[in-house]
Amino acid sequence: MSRVLLCAALAASLLVALPGAGTAAETDYTLTVDPAGRGPDIDERMYGVFFEDINRAADGGLYAELVQNRSFEYDRADNAGYTGLTSWAPTGGVAEVVDEAGRLHERNRRHLKLSLPAGVVNSGYNTGIPLRDNQFYDFSVWARTNAATGTPLSVALTDPAGRELATPLRVQVRGDGWVKYTGGFRARATSTTARLRVEGGGAGTLRLDMVSLFPRDTYKNHGLRRDLAEKIAALKPGFVRFPGGCLVNTGSHYGYQAPDYERRRSYQWKDTIGPVEQRAANWNFWGYNQSYGLGYFEYFQFAEDIGAMPLPVVPALVTGCGQNQVTRDPELLRRHIQDSLDLIEFATGPATSTWGRERAAMGHPAPFRLTHLAVGNEENLPAEYFAHFTEFRKAIAARYPEITVVGNSGPVESGPTFDRLWQLNREAGVELVDEHYYMSPQWFLANNHRYDSYDRNGPKVFLGEYAARDNRWRNSLAEAAYLTGLERNADVVKLASYAPLLANEDSVQWRPDLIWFNNHASWGSTSYETQKLFMTNVGDHVVPSTASSTPSTMEPITGAIGLSTWATAASYDEVRVTAADGRTLFAEDFSGTDARWTKAAGRGSWAVTDGSYAQSDATAENTLVTAGDPAWRDYTLNLKATKQSGREGFLVAFGVKDTGNLHWWNLGGWDNTRSAVERTEAGAKSTVLDKDTRIETGRTYDLRVEVRARHVALFLDGQRWGEFTDDRRTEPFRQVVTRDLATGELIVKVVNAQDNAARVRLDLGRDTQVQPIAKATTLQGKPDDLNTQAGQPIRPRVAEVRVSNAFTHTFPPHSITFLRIKDRSRP
Repeated sequence: MSRVLLCAALAASLLVALPGAGTAAETDYTLTVDPAGRGPDIDERMYGVFFEDINRAADGGLYAELVQNRSFEYDRADNAGYTGLTSWAPTGGVAEVVDEAGRLHERNRRHLKLSLPAGVVNSGYNTGIPLRDNQFYDFSVWARTNAATGTPLSVALTDPAGRELATPLRVQVRGDGWVKYTGGFRARATSTTARLRVEGGGAGTLRLDMVSLFPRDTYKNHGLRRDLAEKIAALKPGFVRFPGGCLVNTGSHYGYQAPDYERRRSYQWKDTIGPVEQRAANWNFWGYNQSYGLGYFEYFQFAEDIGAMPLPVVPALVTGCGQNQVTRDPELLRRHIQDSLDLIEFATGPATSTWGRERAAMGHPAPFRLTHLAVGNEENLPAEYFAHFTEFRKAIAARYPEITVVGNSGPVESGPTFDRLWQLNREAGVELVDEHYYMSPQWFLANNHRYDSYDRNGPKVFLGEYAARDNRWRNSLAEAAYLTGLERNADVVKLASYAPLLANEDSVQWRPDLIWFNNHASWGSTSYETQKLFMTNVGDHVVPSTASSTPSTMEPITGAIGLSTWATAASYDEVRVTAADGRTLFAEDFSGTDARWTKAAGRGSWAVTDGSYAQSDATAENTLVTAGDPAWRDYTLNLKATKQSGREGFLVAFGVKDTGNLHWWNLGGWDNTRSAVERTEAGAKSTVLDKDTRIETGRTYDLRVEVRARHVALFLDGQRWGEFTDDRRTEPFRQVVTRDLATGELIVKVVNAQDNAARVRLDLGRDTQVQPIAKATTLQGKPDDLNTQAGQPIRPRVAEVRVSNAFTHTFPPHSITFLRIKDRSRP
């Protein structure tokens, strides 16, 4: 239904005063809404979270255990710097970690052996064990002694200097069989640097394992750190994806069993249930140890506690995350398929079933609500992955036809692997396909319409991992703009989760992240505030709306040139840049020095050698050198390149403004599995063009790059390799409108990701009657704003605004605003 914008005097919006809102220049827009229309229904669980044990998200994070390395299982297999005594220090006597008969359990291989008198002290995570004055803490330990009369055990909470922060515990260990001893502390002071000291007296040998300390106050008394769990719960997530991620599709897929007790394994759910002292030890792909204290039972319990649907991911026996190997063992494949069936029974089976009985024994006789299960994560070998996926899906459909089995589309947003996996999923009639991508803010602003052209009758999309690559406000604005496109396409995009979820500030393997923490505090990032605003104001269906766009002009691709390598030694020669009119702008045959080249990245070992420019360090990454004028445009770059050794190929840069803003042709990238043109903006890369080209060692290639305005053509050995026109506009003004059926409100969601305020004429239609006062929730800040423990500049501001069926509202620069408008003309 068309709408005529009214020219009568429009009611003024009453906005809360926001930084810069009154001084910014304004750009005019129109926003026309059809409240009588109905767009796609939005899945009630559309927005969720993805929990992976990265950045110490589990041990030292959501799992509330305060003792690090409580079972003395840390190993060099986990991290080259680890020993069995990592995080422990002797206080006297002889303390050694042993792997020998008489252990607590076959799957808990190691324990601490003290030659008495002796003791150890644990330093916890981050700066130490956090204590709050007058709060209670529960201690436990498994112990045995060969002293006939027993061994006195003293347990104390102290500061780093040894001053006691609570009344010590005194325990008498008796007998040479493993017994669990427990006790409690009441802290006398608040500290972020406390230590746990455990000392045995007398003579003989004392053995200890599973030395544990928990705060008594955990989330719903289920052993999870309260502040982190509450921040996740406040998002009201529709689902929780778990456990990975790279934890699922890396390492060995064999079990933790004799004779080898493999320590570098994929995440296998049966390792993670049962009594914690009987759970297996494992390496974590991200460079540390997993205790599995937070395992599958705790995951299902947490999802239930926060009202979310669990969405587990199981290994497909095809590794990814740079490993890219297939496990070709039919019997092992059958075992993992059976494990997946058993997992479903563990979650949903009656308490009388084999695995339902295990769940009941852990304290949850009633089934958990499980409806989806994903097989695999970011596999880069389409044929091999999909062959395994098909076997899993067939077995699950035969036993549990009500379970939706989720496929995936590989590790990136486009390219041959992505296209092939989508084809296979589509041909097989897979219901839901998982997409992952981490891109620049500009990519998210430019790709709002990504899902407009997806097949409405094909598989639906689960956007399982995405983020703009930083935690600053500009990144969150771009993500918010993109979310308006997801909601507009809610008939295609059924589920979406930002990633990663958690990051310990002292153990960061990946950023951006949604929630940051240390051992005593936590805070939401700017993206957390953005996600929370969207996740708690979803609506039931889309309301049709149209908006004008931002006037803009497209500048040509402009910049200097560059050469680089990534974990590869390579040489370059005969570099020439020619203007479109035939003038030579730059020529280099490396018969002299490299004085005209700038080592922009400051990495690698570059030298003129035998008439070529060689980078000889085959381990160095991103070794960019640049030359030429950043103002160059409309030029042709010719050169010769030879791979000498290493894992990949070579990189040729063009349109170089600086190291964080350029295009490069990445030939033989990703361990020489594919090639691509990548655009880097503000330090974040996105893929423009992708092919499966591989590079041979010792072969000299003739490369040509033709740049004309925003069109680029690339030639490999005289043959056209590919071309593209980089003409996607980074539209900074985005909107979507949804309806909340329970409240009768229109939810107008506007993202203004630019320096100018957006003065918008909103038309809700002549026949629409609205309540004159609406609630406006606004997030606004400066593009570089960053939420930290010290301060969170990005927080919601709520105000009342005056509205009508046609009114003007000015949206501040760099802002996200949700208007909840009561529609009185419809029930």
